[in-house]
Amino acid sequence: MNSKITDQIKAKFDAIDQDVDAHLEGLLHSKPINYWDYIQTDALLNLQVQRTVFPDELVFIMYHQVNELLFKMVLSEMDQIAKNDTIDTETFTTKIMRISRYFDVLTSSFSIMKDGMDVEQYNKFRTTLTPASGFQSAQYRKIEFASTELINLIDKRFRDTFDKNSSYENAFEHLYWQAAGKDYKTGKKTYTLSDFEGRYKDEFIRFTKFYQHNNLWSKFKGLPKASQENEDLINAMRHYDYTVNIKWVMAHYNTANHYLNINGKTAEATGGSEWVKYMHPKYQKRIFFPDLWTEKEIQEWGTNI
Repeated sequence: MNSKITDQIKAKFDAIDQDVDAHLEGLLHSKPINYWDYIQTDALLNLQVQRTVFPDELVFIMYHQVNELLFKMVLSEMDQIAKNDTIDTETFTTKIMRISRYFDVLTSSFSIMKDGMDVEQYNKFRTTLTPASGFQSAQYRKIEFASTELINLIDKRFRDTFDKNSSYENAFEHLYWQAAGKDYKTGKKTYTLSDFEGRYKDEFIRFTKFYQHNNLWSKFKGLPKASQENEDLINAMRHYDYTVNIKWVMAHYNTANHYLNINGKTAEATGGSEWVKYMHPKYQKRIFFPDLWTEKEIQEWGTNI
């Protein structure tokens, strides 16, 4: 064995007060890694549990599981940006474009959902999903928190008058997706929303406390002026913003419309939400990086698409 490597191995285990001989002896009993054990193929392929007998439900389940894996990839990149106090322009741009590519895949993949399931089958097995809803994806909610400041995620009806220094609790109650399950006149929440909050609200508030000042938009504004004016970085930020809040949302919207707009009548989502106004970008005007868009672009956000 290369003496340099053995010296490095010994130094590694000495640094953590471990007996290097014991670890080397362990290698005698370990088996070589193979693809199926490394990827955990058997476990992965046994995570699809149908609730009905319709074959296309399997497409629906696997498609959403793939989405969640891509969301995890996005969050990993965001975490690296958030925790890098000396991030440079090139690294920032590279990470943003990585994130954008994941969302490019997510956007194009909606054809699997839109054209890959039988409409009749879907509208039968979807009833067994009630009251679950797509807005209950905790990872996607975290992606939004890690992308921009909370004020940009406030329901548009309250955004202009909302106190930026409001408590996290109050901000949470006015996030745009609350509209998917809350009557603001009475304050009553659907079971779908209440169940989601019961599972994740405390976790979300802890998450936002860190990301309120470490989200992509805040990190960008903390860069040197020359970096903030870098054309490649600006284009990368705009591409990400438009991809997530227009292209991906509209791909989702058009897929939902394909299945839920039946004979000219819009069906209710499984979670009971007004999904048209909740999803369509022209209603909420979700924009992660508002200063990177012109006033005209903001006014026309979500229109003519």
